[in-house]
Amino acid sequence: MLFALLVLMPAPEASAWGREGHETIAKIAERNLTKRAKKRIERYLGGHSIVYYAKWADEYRHTPEYKFTTNWHVVPVDSSCRYTDNLLDRKKGNAIFAIEQSAETLRNYRELPDSTVAVNLKFLIHFVGDMHCPAHIKYAGRNMKYDVLFEDKYHKPHKYYIHHVWDNEIITTTRIWSVSEWADELDRLPDREIDAITAGTPRDWLHDAAVCCLVQFDIARPDQRLGQDFLNEALPLVESQILKAGYRLADLLNDLFDR
Repeated sequence: MLFALLVLMPAPEASAWGREGHETIAKIAERNLTKRAKKRIERYLGGHSIVYYAKWADEYRHTPEYKFTTNWHVVPVDSSCRYTDNLLDRKKGNAIFAIEQSAETLRNYRELPDSTVAVNLKFLIHFVGDMHCPAHIKYAGRNMKYDVLFEDKYHKPHKYYIHHVWDNEIITTTRIWSVSEWADELDRLPDREIDAITAGTPRDWLHDAAVCCLVQFDIARPDQRLGQDFLNEALPLVESQILKAGYRLADLLNDLFDR
């Protein structure tokens, strides 16, 4: 079972991808689950799909019972874009910590209470998505706390915290499809490409995400005015990260529940 009594430090409010992004990740993952894994998972989720619980961890972090997960929505990397695995980070918790602990717990899911299986499933569904969001990867030595002027063809420039732009504004400005429609458009890769994306461990996936998301510091600088040119560069990155997160979540869940 995941540690429930951790000494945590306060962390800034963070809600990677918003509803649309997290649910699209879960929808892509659901489309790539095996029949057996899907059936078993939905049994533990009370008959609901993994899409239903895509935002659960964001909502329940605000309750006294799950306040200890506050720091789990971000993940630190060092100068080489590798996971920073030190004692302080383990005490506070982070996305990799949550994913690894939940996956290890679920290896023995048949021997656990249904409620324990369900909560660890909900953690995996959410935190695999979080670690693929540019603003939720904490880069050593990089300033990630600044404002920009964000605009689109419908709105005048408005000051936004850059974190909020990556979490919400890019998606809500450019994609008005339903979750199913967006997943339909993204989930089109051949099996060999999916196999390449899902190869390795969650730490390998994080390294790939961190390397790919480094471009955020070039295309969105402090106080910069961000318009259509920014969206043209940012949206492909957002969609690529959402797609990878969906495939990797499915791979992890299949490995755990199709046994």
